Amino acid sequence: MALTVDEAIARVPMWADASDLKISPLSGGITNSNYRIDTKGESFALRIAGADTELLGITREYEYAANLVAGKMGIAPEVIYVIEPEGYLVTRFITARPFPPEEITHPENLCRVMEIVRKIHSMPEIPGTFSVFRTIEEYAEIARSYNVEFPEDFDWLIDRMSEAEAALLTDPEPLCPCHNDLLNANFLIDDRIYILDWEYAGMGDLFFDLANFSDHHELSDEQDRWLLECYFGEVTEKQLAHLKIMKVMSDFREAMWALVQIGISQLDFDYRGYANKFFARVFENIKDPRWDQWIKEMKNNG
Repeated sequence: MALTVDEAIARVPMWADASDLKISPLSGGITNSNYRIDTKGESFALRIAGADTELLGITREYEYAANLVAGKMGIAPEVIYVIEPEGYLVTRFITARPFPPEEITHPENLCRVMEIVRKIHSMPEIPGTFSVFRTIEEYAEIARSYNVEFPEDFDWLIDRMSEAEAALLTDPEPLCPCHNDLLNANFLIDDRIYILDWEYAGMGDLFFDLANFSDHHELSDEQDRWLLECYFGEVTEKQLAHLKIMKVMSDFREAMWALVQIGISQLDFDYRGYANKFFARVFENIKDPRWDQWIKEMKNNG
């Protein structure tokens, strides 16, 4: 069972005798509960993990390790303390502002984001691995165990996923440190860009990070080409096909994540609506005639 905020605070030694603690809930989380803690002229963020988040593929030890490295590099909040064995993180509170979609997708800002993403991918090896394909399979198994309703033609989607994985395996990318959850809410900006929420970080396919960012920010075909040019310095048809396939898989993972949350979450959030939104996008994009072209591109250039 999750600790209350008071119980968690009591486990942090530097707050044990603080008489001026101010606790403020932070909005926006759809998995965990987050708080701002002000004391002695300093501000911190405390994350209390949601119930059963290990079923979402989250290992708090891995999150801590990735956030620790990224914090030292200045691209994530600095880790101050970790509450064990729960793995709740206390990080430096970042006073930077949100980086709204209409701003982050400007061409110059896409290049700034890709520079940060390249830094993530060049980090030292971190614990844990992330495969979108295995994640979808695991989410499906867990959601079924909670008797969550699946969409019609789900088996057809799994067949298309297997088709995509086989195509990508003709010339697999080497694994590198990845964030794997680059939705807009995880970005802050002041004089630099910060990336929050390292729960899903692990060694993975760099194209999933690129696609996940593109997908969550609904980038156009033209913007996708620019994103790839910012990251690689050039754009090949193989890179574009890899990105597009992973964008569909990012949607699929998001939809399956929501099905698991329907079964396990105690937070007040419309996970069914969230799942339906992303399943609709998966079906639409796999039925796009370009899907077969992307698969063929990966197979022919393996």
